[in-house]
Amino acid sequence: MKKTIIYLSLLLLPWTGQAGAQDYRDSNLPIEERVTSLLDAMTVEEKINCFSTHPNLPRLGIRTTRITEGLHGYAHSGPANWGIKGAGEAPTTVFPQAIGLAQTWDTDLIRQVAATQAYEHRYLFQSPKYKYSGGIITLAPNADLGRDPRWGRTEECFGEDPFLVSRMVVAYAQGLQGDHPKYWRTASLMKHFLANSNENNRYFNSSNFDERLFREYYGYTFYKGITEGGSRAFMAAYNAYNGIPCTVHPVLKDVAVKEWGQDGIICTDGGGLGHLVTDHHYFPDLETAVAACIKSGINMVLDDIHAPYIRKALADGLITETDIDSVLRGLFRVWIRLGLLDSYEENPYASIGVKDTLDPWLKPEVHDLVRKVTAESVVLLKNEGNLLPIRPEKVKKIAVIGPRADAVISDWYTGTPPYRVSALQGLKNALGDKVEITYAASNKADSAYILAKEADLAIVCVGNHPTNFGIGWGVNFVASDGREEVDRQALTLEQEDLVKVVHAANPNTVMVLVSSFPYTINWSKENIPAIVHIAQSSQELGNGLADVLTGKVSPAGRLVQAWPESIADLPPILEYDIRKGKTYLYMKSKPLFPFGYGLSYTSFRYKNLSVDKCSVVMGDTVRVSLDVVNIGACDGDEVVQVYASYPGSKVEHPALALKGFKRVSVKKGETVRVEIPVPAEVLAYWDEASHAFTLEKGKVRLSIGASSADLRGNVTVKTR
Repeated sequence: MKKTIIYLSLLLLPWTGQAGAQDYRDSNLPIEERVTSLLDAMTVEEKINCFSTHPNLPRLGIRTTRITEGLHGYAHSGPANWGIKGAGEAPTTVFPQAIGLAQTWDTDLIRQVAATQAYEHRYLFQSPKYKYSGGIITLAPNADLGRDPRWGRTEECFGEDPFLVSRMVVAYAQGLQGDHPKYWRTASLMKHFLANSNENNRYFNSSNFDERLFREYYGYTFYKGITEGGSRAFMAAYNAYNGIPCTVHPVLKDVAVKEWGQDGIICTDGGGLGHLVTDHHYFPDLETAVAACIKSGINMVLDDIHAPYIRKALADGLITETDIDSVLRGLFRVWIRLGLLDSYEENPYASIGVKDTLDPWLKPEVHDLVRKVTAESVVLLKNEGNLLPIRPEKVKKIAVIGPRADAVISDWYTGTPPYRVSALQGLKNALGDKVEITYAASNKADSAYILAKEADLAIVCVGNHPTNFGIGWGVNFVASDGREEVDRQALTLEQEDLVKVVHAANPNTVMVLVSSFPYTINWSKENIPAIVHIAQSSQELGNGLADVLTGKVSPAGRLVQAWPESIADLPPILEYDIRKGKTYLYMKSKPLFPFGYGLSYTSFRYKNLSVDKCSVVMGDTVRVSLDVVNIGACDGDEVVQVYASYPGSKVEHPALALKGFKRVSVKKGETVRVEIPVPAEVLAYWDEASHAFTLEKGKVRLSIGASSADLRGNVTVKTR
């Protein structure tokens, strides 16, 4: 109780009323006046301290916050050891990996996920029970694009398409920050700006591409995250962009700040300051490097080494206190929006963890949400002969097999879940005593073969290990595995041999691919009758998967990357000009599975396609409408997708590009009218001559479909 009183006393620290003294505590003043007041009250040393990821300002009585990870749940602890030892460790809710969240194609659900996570950030930040051990500046979402499936951090992103990823980024940022007009629940700090999608050589390589790709592809998701999602923080990437390290690139100020309105935090990545000297060899020493960072807009350094070098840069005249004040304004704007300078009564989020003392990760409604999003993320890749869903009246014995069958593996950026439900346990929960279930982790002593042969149905669960078995930083245990610091060297699935053994024993085999990435599972696609994909790490992995396998939920997840047939189909991983054959937008070969692909247990017919206007200019929105009819045997969700193509254009465009989508629920035999807005701005291209998005005069064909390879109708609108 004593600590609670101390904490509340900091929040309730009175404003003295002296002219200019502690005006930063007056919540009635404009933010800029409060920021100026705070800067005036600080010493130079206190300002230098504020570049830390968890600054300490005891003289001013301000409780600040540390940064925290949160790509699919608050990473308060976990493999990367994000928790603070001895500070009241706690489990936190763990959702599917970001790539799995995106496979829901459900932005409303993603917003709920982020809001649930943000509540736990606040709860631990303000809870005396857990010694105020949380943080409310959240390193999420990852706005990078998965332009190459070999990228080791594919699991952290929302996919390869800039429009889809932008919608997910906006939803996630809004969910983290909340919808209060004055205060944020947490601050969303996006990563990693810019074009950071290779791990090997990331500390010094350069991602090279033209301005049009910057505006339409690599920078677009950050642009939308700031201007629409409301995020006012991002992390500069390790790599260079066109030869200039991102940490000191002019684009930080010239575009993100001046054009997009980024007025908050711009931080380095961990070790990024040192890499400017040791890897990029861009500066001769750290004081020169840190001075350049500050002049470029950096106001948070993920290195504990920065303070002496800022002092030396000041002493040597490389920067001035005015330079420091200029960038710290952004940090303090974030603090004010988080309510760190205001009283307890004013901040609507300040009671979380103080008055609400029920651990949120224990709430049934939270467990239900995780289960729902997990089930929605499942992608049915194949279902020959309607082998799925499982029918207990026909299937009396199931062999559950494989190294991912009885495991839920945490990835690099996750917390410790309050519980874990494996695929094996989920099936047992769902089927109870209706079906006998046997289990083998591998085929040692022919165990998998024997169990599969004795069963009516075999379910073999295979996939990657998201932390490479903890064998060390930057090392692959299996060539096709990856994570931070480790790019994949192969796309083949080593465990596909186990699938072959099981199928040889029992042709009624379901392959469950539990993975963070696409795989070239060509043999399985050809031979295995039913294949589903589910991302790693959800605490409800087994229940969500079982909901789909047993038919409680008809699958409607969709792929957010095109899966190639061969690694030979991919240009070099360090080739950042995607027009040379990367992503579904420019892929030159037929994919194994196309972008936007996913099957269902029911069938849908599209009809009565129309648009509300046949001619658009910038500022307009054309609304694509159609009827979706469920003509199948069960209720289900459909993901309607809108793609644009540009017949007769004089400007180079992708052959097909996503411009709208909507996930809708349709009951068996019923019809739902679906309307998808397509703003003219998403049909525009970046014109380097005018330095603006421009709508080319001509025609745009808008095609609707269930994937990029399953288009079922189109309309043409004029652009002028």
